[in-house]
Amino acid sequence: MGKLIAVVGNSGAGKTTLVRLLAQSGNYFSGLESHDERPYQALFAQDLQGYALPNQVDYLLYRAEQEQDIRCQPLPGLQDGGLDFDTQVFTRYFHQRGYLDAAGFALCTRLYGMLRSLLPPPDLLIYLQAPPEVAAERMRSRGRGLEIARTDDLRELHALLESWLVETTLPVVRVDAAVDDPGYTAGMPEVMRAIANLSRK
Repeated sequence: MGKLIAVVGNSGAGKTTLVRLLAQSGNYFSGLESHDERPYQALFAQDLQGYALPNQVDYLLYRAEQEQDIRCQPLPGLQDGGLDFDTQVFTRYFHQRGYLDAAGFALCTRLYGMLRSLLPPPDLLIYLQAPPEVAAERMRSRGRGLEIARTDDLRELHALLESWLVETTLPVVRVDAAVDDPGYTAGMPEVMRAIANLSRK
């Protein structure tokens, strides 16, 4: 069974960049977010309350399907975000904002619990730490056509992320992503050590 490494962090922290850098070596199987391919993402962006529930159900199932594919590979697998991140940060955030009502939030939580009971949790979390103001500037500069998280949301998302990571029992490697370092030259040695230790288990 392949190892699963989830790269987590606020929107704009550089999750996709790090996953792509690691995947370039050819030593990893990757599962990246694909907003444009998700059937409800654009609809959700236009109607936050009307499409929050189908969008989250689709995303949680999509993330679980990615995990299932990764676990079948001989190589370790990388995800930018992942099932736990999407549940513990975004699903909670959408509930806080009122996009998901209590029943919708409970349904997403039940779905997450069932999926996680069927799939083992990530073997490692790599947390890219970037202050909300840094993440906001990166979001503004990357120019994605479809963004659900807005720069005004980043402080609340950061708080939810930190709260989850304080409580989680999963192993976490924290990487300083506050400086502009597209190649992760400062943090990469620590990341590679953590992954090497994981492969020896």
